[in-house]
Amino acid sequence: MDTNSNSYTFIFSAVMVVIVAFLLSLAATALQPKQAENVKRENWQNILKSIDVNVSREDSEEAYNTYIVDELVIRNGQVVEGMSPLEVNIADEIRKPLDERNNPLFVAEKDGKTYFVIPLRGGGLWGPIWGYIALEQDVATVYGANFDHKSETPGLGAEINTAGFYNQFKGQQILDGEGAFRSVAVVKGGASGPHQVDGISGGTITSDGVTDMLKNCLAGYIDYLKGRSTVQPETLPVDQIDEDIIEEVESEELTEEMASN
Repeated sequence: MDTNSNSYTFIFSAVMVVIVAFLLSLAATALQPKQAENVKRENWQNILKSIDVNVSREDSEEAYNTYIVDELVIRNGQVVEGMSPLEVNIADEIRKPLDERNNPLFVAEKDGKTYFVIPLRGGGLWGPIWGYIALEQDVATVYGANFDHKSETPGLGAEINTAGFYNQFKGQQILDGEGAFRSVAVVKGGASGPHQVDGISGGTITSDGVTDMLKNCLAGYIDYLKGRSTVQPETLPVDQIDEDIIEEVESEELTEEMASN
């Protein structure tokens, strides 16, 4: 064959494309288990990070097995038996009606306290955003959180994965004083109260995405978590104590005073 002909060039190029495509496919197939393992370890790291346990990727499995004491999937307020939360595709689940979602939940124990770790998934300006939020035993107070993104703008929306942003959530409340679900909103300029944190300057759409993500994802857990809250009824204020008890105490005091006279 004439090596200077157009047909030779075409055939040679086609053969090279096939060979390169085959080698790339082979490499991707060979690396797939390793990639899946790395993703799993990164998820373990982020789950642990939400309860303020920071470990390397190599140590993540041991730490995960130490601190995570239960793995659950919640649907419509009930535990789904025989299903692992690590198998749930959250991106698919958040598109379903609330009462049909499979919601992954990780129960952690650290320093004698229980925490509930919830995965999050939503949308930013340029692509998906995600993260984890850990609730304390009262299931109302945020213990910790962390977020990440695929393609948000550096210096703007991408700031959601910095400690300066996600540390604001610590101590905030997802329930109001009456136990109703309120979530936490990311607001522009001057956050106040237990249900707001400051947004990112110049990253309004991503900030709104975090707000929507929290409200949408957390809503699927509230019925289940409320039944496991450790909050006890507070002591009644003096003005709410039963009047009969007050009258009884006053009567005893009067009797003692008359006896002493």
